[in-house]
Amino acid sequence: MPLVQTIAISLAFATLAVAQSRQGLQPPADPFADPKHDVFNPLRYIASDSLSGMGVALALVLAFGQTFWSIKYRTKFMLAMVIAAYTYALGIAIRFGLSRHPDSSGLYIVEYLFVTLSPCGFIAAEYVLLGRLVRWLGGDRHMLIRPQRITLVFVISDVTTFLIQAAGGGVSASAHEDLKKAKAGSNIFLAGLALQLASFLFFIVLYLRFITRMYKFEKEAWVRDTHLPWYNDWRTLAAAFTVSCAGVLVRSIYRTVELSEGFGGYLSRTEVFFYTLDFVPLIVALLVYIPFWPGRFLPQEVTTDGLVSDESDAEKTVSGLKLKGPELEEIVTLRTRSADGGETLSERAGKEQ
Repeated sequence: MPLVQTIAISLAFATLAVAQSRQGLQPPADPFADPKHDVFNPLRYIASDSLSGMGVALALVLAFGQTFWSIKYRTKFMLAMVIAAYTYALGIAIRFGLSRHPDSSGLYIVEYLFVTLSPCGFIAAEYVLLGRLVRWLGGDRHMLIRPQRITLVFVISDVTTFLIQAAGGGVSASAHEDLKKAKAGSNIFLAGLALQLASFLFFIVLYLRFITRMYKFEKEAWVRDTHLPWYNDWRTLAAAFTVSCAGVLVRSIYRTVELSEGFGGYLSRTEVFFYTLDFVPLIVALLVYIPFWPGRFLPQEVTTDGLVSDESDAEKTVSGLKLKGPELEEIVTLRTRSADGGETLSERAGKEQ
């Protein structure tokens, strides 16, 4: 979804939440005395420096790790996740400021933006990765959506649900002291968020259907990496992808339920829920790709028929091995063999010519 628009609507809602909670009230003399009942404290608790430090350290370690793999294997298609890992770490780091200035609406809004928007990069990377995996395996016929269109379809879905959320935000922002109008706007916003969650659920269903059909109908493709170590088998990448998506899904459900309670609800006022249902699932979504980096399994360039687009003598990386010329051709031939008739895609193309 358009980044500027996304930031604008998130900023509007965060600002609205702070403004509505402070109408006609004076800030407390001591913001640390009773944070739970301090309406000027948007978190309703004092952020733990220990947890913030742990969170920043973990997120940065994983971001550095993914950066290293991205450079080594030139995995440009995972850049959205790599960049999002840094911005998520930045969001956690801002909580250090909130622990010292718990009533700062400015710090809260910036923290809210980075923490809630960064996972959009995680989701975008999952979209791209699935399309590449399907093309590499030659499993187009087992997808309800053509792999070349997966990213486009789900980005359009995200934009649509965003517009619904934007409409709800606009209604709430224009409500001023009209509580019924503000409530209606919040409900519209929540509906958009729920539809966004449903979209990601549908994406996961598509993936699980694809994997199931590959197992049932593409036996040769399913076992074609059995001659490789298990950590270089494409099915290991598929398992890592499943775990990563599960982490993003848990976090998405948590955010949907949290907003259904309204700003200042029980979930948003309890720090342990933020770390267990937001931070930990997203860390798992990042961590699983450190030992099983997609760039080790998938070639740098994949065409629509699953072949490497450039098979020159230049070094390529396949399943973590640097190969040249004939070696590359041999493993590409093995990995692109079709399930019906044992022909490779290259051989089939030759016959057609």
